[in-house]
Amino acid sequence: MTIADQHERSLTKVFEGLRVLDFSTTIAGPHCARMLADMGAEVIKIETAEGETMRSRPPVRNGCSTVFGQLNVGKKSIVLDLKSGEGLEAIRRLVATADILVENFRPGVMHRLKLDYQSLRVINQRLIYCSISGYGQTGPSSELPAYAPVIHAASGYDMAHLAYQPGRDRPDYCGIYHADVVTGTYAFGAIASALYQRNVTGEGQHIDVSMMESMLSLTVMEVQAAQFDVKPPPRPMFGPTETADGYVMITIASEKSFESLMQAIGRPEWTTDPRFARYADRRENWSLLMEAVEGWSRQMTTQDCLAALSANGVPASAYRTIAEALRDPQLVHRRALSEVEDGGGTFRVLNLPFRMSGADVSPAKRMATLGEHTRVLLQEAGLSEEQLAAFRGTDVPAARA
Repeated sequence: MTIADQHERSLTKVFEGLRVLDFSTTIAGPHCARMLADMGAEVIKIETAEGETMRSRPPVRNGCSTVFGQLNVGKKSIVLDLKSGEGLEAIRRLVATADILVENFRPGVMHRLKLDYQSLRVINQRLIYCSISGYGQTGPSSELPAYAPVIHAASGYDMAHLAYQPGRDRPDYCGIYHADVVTGTYAFGAIASALYQRNVTGEGQHIDVSMMESMLSLTVMEVQAAQFDVKPPPRPMFGPTETADGYVMITIASEKSFESLMQAIGRPEWTTDPRFARYADRRENWSLLMEAVEGWSRQMTTQDCLAALSANGVPASAYRTIAEALRDPQLVHRRALSEVEDGGGTFRVLNLPFRMSGADVSPAKRMATLGEHTRVLLQEAGLSEEQLAAFRGTDVPAARA
């Protein structure tokens, strides 16, 4: 074992000792709570007897979804019926011992269950209660149903993206749920901030996270351009550059990278050409510039093109599939994926995209089964065997050895 390995094994978890109640479903809330679990919090995922909807998402092996595993590894699982008095009483007991609650029901649902922040604050004034919703907890759109694809359209993101696709007028199909992941990450940051503030005030608070606003935060340039008359360049500035056998992405975002690219394509004199020397003029003549770049790149393979660009320090990459990206030696070096076990075998999940020199941020190694921790958590909360037996319509599994 190397010294680095010994150091890594000695690291503690940042949020060790914190308890989280995770009422969330699908992606945004579970992603946030998974981050909390990786940081060491005890995360208790509260599910119905049927299980959360993502348990059925492929790939599924022996009834176990690896997508669900990616989002929920490291969490404990408890099955409760929130429509029953017994289930609500169990929740209130757990709230008394919790530090954080995460939910992403449509606004008003938790209030109707009497599990909203104001109701639970009476039980636990230190509770940090995080609500994730499509448009926020109040306002004219607050109760509209929303999933990530709807938010992509409503936020203007899809039309902003379309504006960079010359010759097209139909928005893209949605298969990658940016709004969920970015919103879950903002929720994680807000919770960490609230924990710090609680150290000062001694009190928790309600966090209201909007998917709409989270998605708008990705459109930094576009939010400003929408307020002013900004003329777009004649050709989008970042897009595929053709090679003899494919495409590369070249990103010229600084004077140095522009100068380096001109060196690579054998046009160093263009760094002083009045058409390109200043950013404003270069932007205006971007089509002419990139046509010259493609005249150079089409003469070589993608691999040779990237080698020439790299030799001159030009930021560039081939277009890769996810499978190709996962094979990148850099990810191996970073230990970016961990192996997890569930009822279907083993699979790999992405780790948190940051490392800490003084803390362990790796995920757990095993997925909980549905309701695995129900009995032990309810017994810990003070329920007797008779009370456990009173749960209507809910099978309370025995604790796993």
